[in-house]
Amino acid sequence: MALRAIAWHADGVANSPSGDSVTERLVRVLETFTPTRTAQTATEIGRRAGLPASSAHRIVGELVDAGLLERGEDRRIRVGMRLWELATRSSHALRLRQAALPFMEHVQARVREHTQLAILDQDDALFVERLSGPDAGANVTRVAGRLPLHASSSGLVLLAFGDRELQERVLAGPLKPLSRATPTDPQALRRKLDEVRTLGHALAPGYIEDVSTGLAVPVRDETGRTVAALSVVLPRDAQTEFALVELYRAARGIERAMGARR
Repeated sequence: MALRAIAWHADGVANSPSGDSVTERLVRVLETFTPTRTAQTATEIGRRAGLPASSAHRIVGELVDAGLLERGEDRRIRVGMRLWELATRSSHALRLRQAALPFMEHVQARVREHTQLAILDQDDALFVERLSGPDAGANVTRVAGRLPLHASSSGLVLLAFGDRELQERVLAGPLKPLSRATPTDPQALRRKLDEVRTLGHALAPGYIEDVSTGLAVPVRDETGRTVAALSVVLPRDAQTEFALVELYRAARGIERAMGARR
């Protein structure tokens, strides 16, 4: 019943005084949850979503009734298992992750730092898996976390092998720095993308943190289109040749595994 009620409102029957639809407000509510903000009060959700308190409490209540959000014993709201279930039923990212995980585990066993898989989503690198060694160095990446395309090795691969419209949109800026080494000049970034296409991989020393280097290669589908970036995060002064060989080998394995599933 709650899902039908939400769908009925989302058809446009009810809108806020500001003119935004219920669907837009639902999305804003869900977007208040982040990899580091996993539990909130309804009041906090309303403030972050830009909603009046009464609207926030009503929408949160409907989402809890539908199982899309959950209310804990501490009265704080968390993302519900029902939302996870619906999101993963036909998720391309989930199928990609399942195909990639055995090959990522092999890379991780050999490199013993951080191994990551990212896809392009809304002009960001969205990380769908990360494996880390117990003694691995610094890494800000989280599963379901995002990084700007210009500021990480995975993002550079997705951008360099993406379509021209995407590249020009990102190059138009603003290119915000995450560290002193992050490229923020459009011409410098354009040269970097040329380098990535020439070499077939992206090296990003200190782009996110001064102490780390990102190294990424593309994962392609049967048409040759880049659908993901496979990367490792190494200490800044580490040699990259061995890790690069492992990444290329794993990327080809993922491509074969994805092809076998189609």
